[in-house]
Amino acid sequence: MNINVLTGAFAAALLAGTALAQTGTTSSGGGTTTGTGTSATTSGSSGQAGNDATGGTAGTASAGGTSASTLGVGATSDGSSAIGMGGTAASTGGQVHSGAHVNPNGTNGQARAMANDHGTFSKSMTHTRTHKGSVLSRTRTMAHTPGSKPVKSTTSTNSATGTTTTPH
Repeated sequence: MNINVLTGAFAAALLAGTALAQTGTTSSGGGTTTGTGTSATTSGSSGQAGNDATGGTAGTASAGGTSASTLGVGATSDGSSAIGMGGTAASTGGQVHSGAHVNPNGTNGQARAMANDHGTFSKSMTHTRTHKGSVLSRTRTMAHTPGSKPVKSTTSTNSATGTTTTPH
C-alpha cells in the first residue's frame, strides 16, 4: 500500500479526534439494503467546529462468495487537510480488484473495490474530499446475484451542513 495513503489515514485520524473533541455539530447515519443472499450497507459521519472539520463514509457489499468494502475519512484544520482511503475485496473463486488514491495535496481521494465470481459480484466505491474548510464524502455499494435485481446503498456526508444522507 502506498505510504502516502497510510500517512493520510493516520493524519486524518489524529485530526478527527481533535475536531470532534471540540464543541460543534456532528451528524451520522447510514443505510442497509438486503436481498436474497445479497446485502449492501453504507454509513457516514461528519462534524465541524469552527475551522476544524472531520467526516467520512464507508460501505460493504456482499453477494454469494464475494464481498467488497471501501472507506474514506478526511479532516481539515486551519488550512491544512488530510485524507485517508482504503478498500478491499474478496472472492471464493473469482477475480478481485481494489485500489485507493489520494492526490498529493491531501484534498481529494478515491477508493474502489470489486469482487466477481461467475456473474455474482460485489462492488464499493468511496470519494472523499476537503474543500473550503469542510469535508465531503460519498460511498456507493452494489451487490448482484444473477437472476435478481442489484442491491444498492449510498451514503453522503457534508461537514459544513452537518448532514448525512442515505437516499432510498
